[in-house]
Amino acid sequence: MAQVANGGAGATEADPAIPITDPPVSHSHGRPAAAGEARSRHPAIVRWHVEIAAASARFGVPEAWIERVMLAESRGRTTHGGAPIRSRKGAMGLMQLMPGTWAELRDRHTLGPDPDHPPDNVAAGAAYLAEMYRRFGYPGLFAAYNAGPDRYARHLATGAPLPAETRAYLAAVAPDASGSGRGVRAGAAAGAPTTTQPPDRLLVVLQRSPRLDADETGGVDAPDPLFVIRPVR
Repeated sequence: MAQVANGGAGATEADPAIPITDPPVSHSHGRPAAAGEARSRHPAIVRWHVEIAAASARFGVPEAWIERVMLAESRGRTTHGGAPIRSRKGAMGLMQLMPGTWAELRDRHTLGPDPDHPPDNVAAGAAYLAEMYRRFGYPGLFAAYNAGPDRYARHLATGAPLPAETRAYLAAVAPDASGSGRGVRAGAAAGAPTTTQPPDRLLVVLQRSPRLDADETGGVDAPDPLFVIRPVR
């Protein structure tokens, strides 16, 4: 689910009713497909391709990143048990945004009032991914999306291990990355958006922001039974 971050885009566990093994999908190792290049989408999220493409274009985030996070977070589902999909901690929608994260992103980007409205939920998730990329680079943005930017910044500053769930999340959404700890601070995936500041200047910021720097989800100590982390390829 993402925490404020999954900071909210972050807790990742999926419905046990969905098979753990899914058809492979090409995500071009984190880069967007070149013009004219065919790129298969996972069947669970193919119906959201319009929303994903729009969010990618608006916030400069590769479609593959949005797809991977959506797969890890909700498996492309908007409902669970007949109700809007929620994690145990309250993360909402396709991109599993925490309420505080959603509220900040909604106001900042003039989104609609409904966090479960797919176009707005996907747009908010993409906006958050862009913010985390500018701060942490690739693949650190995914760890920050899952664990929260404060927690991930503390990990970078102190070398303390990431929670097991976050390490599994990184392995699922960034399988092309080498490692998941201090060694993966601020790389750049092919096709990734560019930063205007050296990433290391951003990684050591530990002070809490009044906006999106609080680990609102309460961390990732206990996996949510609604979700099961699966490799996303």
